[in-house]
Amino acid sequence: MADWTIETRPWDDPAGAELRRRQRAELDARYGSDDHEPGPPPSAADVDVFLVAVGHDGTAIACGALRCLSEDAAEVKRMYVVPERRGSGVATSVLRALETAAAERGRRTLRLETGTEQPDAQRFYRREGYREIPLFGNYVGSALSVCFERALS
Repeated sequence: MADWTIETRPWDDPAGAELRRRQRAELDARYGSDDHEPGPPPSAADVDVFLVAVGHDGTAIACGALRCLSEDAAEVKRMYVVPERRGSGVATSVLRALETAAAERGRRTLRLETGTEQPDAQRFYRREGYREIPLFGNYVGSALSVCFERALS
């Protein structure tokens, strides 16, 4: 049984903002700079759904968001799990909740971008049924990007 709940929160939720800050710091360290995100970062103006997984003690442990790409497709953004909770299944739970939210909004496809220096994320998405696709949108031409897609049933 999961020892967390997944909640819909506003983009500017303080716990969610802290998770995104931690993600950014981790990625800055992996890439050796803060210049590793092609295209515009997600914002309250373009995020349709923002989810935060919260442990039973009230601590925010993971997050993920959806950004609309078209009437049929959405993009997974800001998937992050605090290091001490990796391997617990919370990332899969957040991803499945995002997939459900996308399907409820009429999206039939989820896409995402992760980075060349994130082999753990690439393995995760492949394991969860996502297939690698050519770079799309703002990621076309990025030497740091790897893109994935999954059709929703």
